Amino acid sequence: QVQLVESGGGLVQAGGSLRLSCAASGETFSRYARAWFRQAPGKEREFVAIITWNGANAYYADSVKGRFTISRDNAKNTVYLQMNSLKPEDTAVYYCARRGPSQEYDYWGQGTQVTVSS
Repeated sequence: QVQLVESGGGLVQAGGSLRLSCAASGETFSRYARAWFRQAPGKEREFVAIITWNGANAYYADSVKGRFTISRDNAKNTVYLQMNSLKPEDTAVYYCARRGPSQEYDYWGQGTQVTVSS
């Protein structure tokens, strides 16, 4: 059974940094691309970043480009999201997801809350 567990969220002041982690189990982690999404109160879930199976390529939403970095450690079955220069508008629940064989996001974590105060 595939499980994704996020950690690292919290409360931070604007301009600060956080690093989110997403640990996977019950699967061959290195086989799939991994992504981060977020959902702010009253808004739809939105794409943040994605990294290819081997970490060679990463893509970002325009809103986080230059501030966030996605990375992965296949030996640890973990994907990370380093978030710098945080803004109040980054406040959301952050979710990691697996991009499965059909190119759909087939497994999701439970989410971790990130709150950025002004």
